Amino acid sequence: MTDATDSQRDYRDTVFLPKTDFPMKAGLAQKEPAILERWAKIGLYQKLREARAGRETFLLHDGPPYANGDIHMGHAMNKILKDIVVRSQTLLGKDAPYVPGWDCHGLPIEWKVEEAYRAKKLNKDEVDPVAFRAECRAYAEKWVGVQRGQFERLGVMGDWATPYLTMNYQSEAIIAGELLKFAESGQLYRGAKPVMWSPVEKTALAEAEVEYEDVVSTQIDVAFQIVESPIAGLEGANAVIWTTTPWTIPVNQALAYGPEVDYVLVHPVLVGGEAAWGIIHAHPLYNGWFDRPVLVAAALVEALKARLKVSLKNIDLSAVGSPEVDLDLEIDPDVSIKGADLSGTIARHPMHKLGGFFARPRPFLPGDFVTTDTGTGLVHMAPDHGEDDFLLCKAHGIDPVFAVDGAGMYRADWLWLGGQGSVINKKFVASDGPICTDLREAGALLAATDDFAHSYPHSWRSKAKIIFRATPQWFIPMDTPTPSPLVGEGRGPLAQASGKDEGDVSLTPPHPSAASPLPPSPTRGEGDNRATLRGIALDAIENTRWVPERSINRIRSMVEGRPDWVISRQRAWGVPIALYVNRATGDYLRDPEVNARILQAFTTGGADAWFQADHQALLGEKYALADYEVITDILDVWFDSGSTHAFVVEARYGQDARADLYLEGSDQHRGWFQSSLLESCGTRGRAPYGAVLTHGFALDGNGRKMSKSLGNVVDPLKIIGESGADILRLWVAQTDYFEDVRIGKEVLAGTGDTYRKLRNTFRYLLGALDGFEESEKVAVAEMPELERYVLAKLAELDGELRAAAEGFEFNRYSRALTDFANEDLSAFFFDIRKDCLYCDAPSDPKRRAYRTVLDTLFHALVRYAAPILSFTAEEVWQARFPSEEGSVHLLDWPVLPEGAATSADWAAIRALRQTVTEAIEPYRREKTIRSSLEAEVTAPNLPLSGDALAELFIVSKVSDGENVTVTPTGRHKCGRCWRHLPEVAEDGLLCDRCAEVVG
Repeated sequence: MTDATDSQRDYRDTVFLPKTDFPMKAGLAQKEPAILERWAKIGLYQKLREARAGRETFLLHDGPPYANGDIHMGHAMNKILKDIVVRSQTLLGKDAPYVPGWDCHGLPIEWKVEEAYRAKKLNKDEVDPVAFRAECRAYAEKWVGVQRGQFERLGVMGDWATPYLTMNYQSEAIIAGELLKFAESGQLYRGAKPVMWSPVEKTALAEAEVEYEDVVSTQIDVAFQIVESPIAGLEGANAVIWTTTPWTIPVNQALAYGPEVDYVLVHPVLVGGEAAWGIIHAHPLYNGWFDRPVLVAAALVEALKARLKVSLKNIDLSAVGSPEVDLDLEIDPDVSIKGADLSGTIARHPMHKLGGFFARPRPFLPGDFVTTDTGTGLVHMAPDHGEDDFLLCKAHGIDPVFAVDGAGMYRADWLWLGGQGSVINKKFVASDGPICTDLREAGALLAATDDFAHSYPHSWRSKAKIIFRATPQWFIPMDTPTPSPLVGEGRGPLAQASGKDEGDVSLTPPHPSAASPLPPSPTRGEGDNRATLRGIALDAIENTRWVPERSINRIRSMVEGRPDWVISRQRAWGVPIALYVNRATGDYLRDPEVNARILQAFTTGGADAWFQADHQALLGEKYALADYEVITDILDVWFDSGSTHAFVVEARYGQDARADLYLEGSDQHRGWFQSSLLESCGTRGRAPYGAVLTHGFALDGNGRKMSKSLGNVVDPLKIIGESGADILRLWVAQTDYFEDVRIGKEVLAGTGDTYRKLRNTFRYLLGALDGFEESEKVAVAEMPELERYVLAKLAELDGELRAAAEGFEFNRYSRALTDFANEDLSAFFFDIRKDCLYCDAPSDPKRRAYRTVLDTLFHALVRYAAPILSFTAEEVWQARFPSEEGSVHLLDWPVLPEGAATSADWAAIRALRQTVTEAIEPYRREKTIRSSLEAEVTAPNLPLSGDALAELFIVSKVSDGENVTVTPTGRHKCGRCWRHLPEVAEDGLLCDRCAEVVG
């Protein structure tokens, strides 16, 4: 030890403190753009493609967002998660390219261009369609450029130089080609059936374009007088229906009953208030119907009575002193009717006196869908405006009449309310509106109130109500036997399914049995399980990996229950349904030579070519244009995006290539996941993906949906500008993104705290490894137990992270990484070994072993962090290994040293260490002990020697005892390492080790 004369010396200059220029303050918002510029300068994405060439591929196919505005938090969450997946698969050594793309067609973009027209008081319909399409294209191009920059700023690495766009000419040509595959294989028909229709946008909508909102509607009970029935006593009675869509009554064509439902005849009876009888009986509300019995389901008599009573209370009885009047419905005991017995019964429309359409008989038809949950047990049928209605009426020879036009108005020549509407206007359908007024005057309105609360579909774009409306549309059938072999199974891209070389194919709608709105799903796994598109799709679902596993239930139920796919839209901006329909037969032309000329025109001039084509030239000499209708409807935008696998995955990576993963929000089970599945199953007989990952939505900090009206929108661009993209990336990784997730100031504050701890870990490693060289390394077998233990823990972490990456569980991944950094390193390993690092001689084997492990930790942790903290990992790597061309993102998954097994019971050691630390804490608070180095500890069942445990516990002395006890040490403090050791004779003098190091 040193002499007493050295007791006052300052030894700080002899301590080997960590040295690094890596700053504690991140400054990500300022640094990240420069890192992006460097990546672009060195061509990092292309370098990766070259480095991974020939390796196992991993293809994540990007679902295209709409190019119509700045990105929002949902975009940011989705793109960051995709980037983490791609980077982690790249780190695992795979060739994982990422081709971003945009959906450029369809209503969202067209609507924005129309808004500009409306602001200028211009009519889109008066503009040349090609010119209008050019404006839509320019609008999309503008936002592609804006969003591309915003996505790149998130740190998303991909082929930004050549992304895919659905409006590229080659894309449009392939989309048209995919349509023609369906046409040539007979999986296409034109039919008039109800579809979801937006009177505001004047087009059919896909299910994915519809959202449901709570509304309050008018509910009415309407009487249809029975004029003929095989059941005695029914003629002259009123069959009563209940509906919340009064506007469908002018299009009624039949009534439906439940074959197994029990019905009764009831007689309206006034109870009390005889003086009011005359007023009530003469009131327009009861104009005649009060004198007739009413047919209603036995289970719904009381519900009907309650609704009639509400209307009764609305009658002014002040002239007779407002007596107490009640209404009862007396059940006729002599009449008991089973629904099936109503077959052959005929009623008349309430407006039958108008003649024409309204004078036709309204037959009673059996409907399995009729229930006694609500209403009256009888359902009025308007085949123009309901799927059940359409199928049931179709089976009995009743066709739609197309009374409601695209704007939601009754057509001008309609006998009742012609030229009036709109049917979604609340005033028009209200209890005092024209429909109810006319029904009341006809003596057919039993009850009407404007108070029925329920959920109703709206257009997600215009936010206006939609209607179900029968229009001529193009459909892909779900339940028609699919020709075999399928297109793509050993056949040319446009080969004929029927074996014909040319000609027309029937457009007869292949409807399932009208008695069953949704036909039973085929049994999968049996001989006929590939007979229909529905069956093929359900098989493909079972053979796809769904993450999380429970999401298979959502997609399966949607495909099991979905109707035929309506693929046509009555808009201008999109890929046209490039077909010619024979005017005489109604069949569409199917000729490979014509199709080849169409696709060549699309390849050269894009979809615009169809709208300015010489159609006679496309038809060729075999056909006369005068004999054919040129279809100008455009394709559902979901067909466009559902075809992206053809012009992205297959076009770039080979005809047999398919994506390993699709990754989108949970709403895409009814959107892109499903349209892609149906398109690929219909043309290739399989899913376009091997796995599908579904994430939830980003909500505000209180768990509410973000809305401008609520003022709770969290802007990802603002977060990036203030805190940096890595904070947002870490937030995504930390969330349980399989569910809806929250983001707000408090959430981001927690993310920032986690980030700072990780950054400090890297800062410590950089400082502690200052000047480290290969010659300093120590073999694992020669390392102390602690170092081998930490390497063993690193190996455990490695396995956990690899499994999490392969399972796309980055919440698990990030948690394991941060827990290791905080608990195993900062609070344990680094804390214990700081004395060794600071005070041992550079040549000391233990210090060299420690730095060897730190080097291993650095190389592993910086790689592990790179998929999530893409900017920070690059900053860390360049701080230690500066290079003009190098990047952490070019590295592979770390290879860890072997032989790190340890014999000590480290779980017991760490548990005891925690107990000792907690026992010392009260003494620290009381300042009896200022540092744990001043403590002497006793503990039972010591797992290691006292000296070894003293070093691990960072105390002066550990000895065996019956309990854990803490006492201040009587030993003196070394003036350099501050340890209290027996060889130090006086505070400030040096211990033996420090004396040797200082010399």
